[in-house]
Amino acid sequence: MTEALFRADAYLKSASARVARLTPEGGIVPDRSIFYAKGGGQPGDSGAITWDGGRCEIAGAVKGEGEELILVPAEEAALPPPGAEIEMSLDWERRHRFMRMHTALHLLSVVVPLPVTGGQIGAEKSRLDFGMPEVIHERDFIQARLGTLIAEDHPVTEEWITEAELDANPGLVKTLSVQPPRGAGRIRLVRIGAGDSPVDLQPCGGTHVRSTAEIGAIQVGKIENKGRSNRRISLTFG
Repeated sequence: MTEALFRADAYLKSASARVARLTPEGGIVPDRSIFYAKGGGQPGDSGAITWDGGRCEIAGAVKGEGEELILVPAEEAALPPPGAEIEMSLDWERRHRFMRMHTALHLLSVVVPLPVTGGQIGAEKSRLDFGMPEVIHERDFIQARLGTLIAEDHPVTEEWITEAELDANPGLVKTLSVQPPRGAGRIRLVRIGAGDSPVDLQPCGGTHVRSTAEIGAIQVGKIENKGRSNRRISLTFG
């Protein structure tokens, strides 16, 4: 099992760990990780690890067996041996852009209250696909409403519920293509806004900023037709 440090503190930029094992493919399994593993449309984090006498650039992180997370070296290089203590350093600028984008996409799903059929988070451009047979909002409306939600500086927090509680509230799940991971007995919810009527509340395992104002300026792209009843809306910074 790899302890997911990023889940407890998404702002952790460096930390020490110990190598639990190496995979046959040359991946590094640490006993804890600040690197988010690719999943839910969010790319895995990059950065570097160092140890006594060595250094390795990390191109990304992926999920392994069970609760393991695997760090993927950027190129063939000497790897730390099992049991070695390593120091992890995150490519923070890249991760922070993912955090801002991911939170912005949650707000987009509020402005466009339709089932989400797909999505992808990028450092420069992100998108959500919606089950939208007919356009319900024009781009200018989405741009204005999204900008308002960002400027209102709503807090972004997390909470946990049981799988049974999620089953009793299926409307919490907005994404049709990605379902919350099960098996651990509990589900992580990301809440935007305070009080009994949050702006948004949905299952999510990704990393997010602490408040919507931290997202910054977001530009909404054109609404693209991606099939008979599927439409895509993209976001960029700026």
